[in-house]
Amino acid sequence: MQKPKAVMNWSGGKDSALALQRVLESGEYEVKFLLTTVNEKWQRISMHGVRRELLRKQAEALGIELLEVFLPEVSSMSVYDEKMDEAMDFLLGRGITHSIFGDIFLEDLREYRESQLARKSMKGVFPLWKMSTSELIEELVFRGFRAITVCVDASKLGAEFCGREVDEAFVRDLPPNIDPCGENGEFHTFVYDAPCFKNPIPVRKGQVVYREYKSNGDSAWSNRFFYCDLLSAEDSGQVLSDSQ
Repeated sequence: MQKPKAVMNWSGGKDSALALQRVLESGEYEVKFLLTTVNEKWQRISMHGVRRELLRKQAEALGIELLEVFLPEVSSMSVYDEKMDEAMDFLLGRGITHSIFGDIFLEDLREYRESQLARKSMKGVFPLWKMSTSELIEELVFRGFRAITVCVDASKLGAEFCGREVDEAFVRDLPPNIDPCGENGEFHTFVYDAPCFKNPIPVRKGQVVYREYKSNGDSAWSNRFFYCDLLSAEDSGQVLSDSQ
């Protein structure tokens, strides 16, 4: 029996990587594409701030075709929905029927995703849904996923958490009010090695910078962030070690 064809909504971070790992291990879907939104002006993954060069290396390490959706520097929801509609139409034309997400417990976000998919007669897949975030982060570390924090909400965590390896020490150091997986947007990551990767991605840490953006009037969203710029270290063959 032919497997349903699926797209993985890929942020480049740990939750999407773990969700993809579970889907690949289940064998239930044929994952044909990675779908990632990119800031068109800065040529970086939206929100995470990771360079496109490293995003492409992730796709190569996974052996899955990458589909990038380019967004303006300041994007409204209407523009976002329009761009995603175009991407969904492209995917539908290639037989994609399911869309996979790494969401864990944000109900309103899942409702939004499913309502958008329903308009295209597509179905959402949520491999990590309602699982314990403490158990998920333990699994991620235990199974050998290697991730670095690349974006930190400055209203919730200090700069010292940006550019850190996500390991047992990182989890121990998190304040008690911070979700272990950063599911409330406290931090975002870049995965440079995982069981589903053919090879690790050599990276080195660049500068940690602070950015403050003009508020969009929604007090529920932070507008202050620390970013760690990751650079390719492929020329030197260097991969970050536990001590770096």
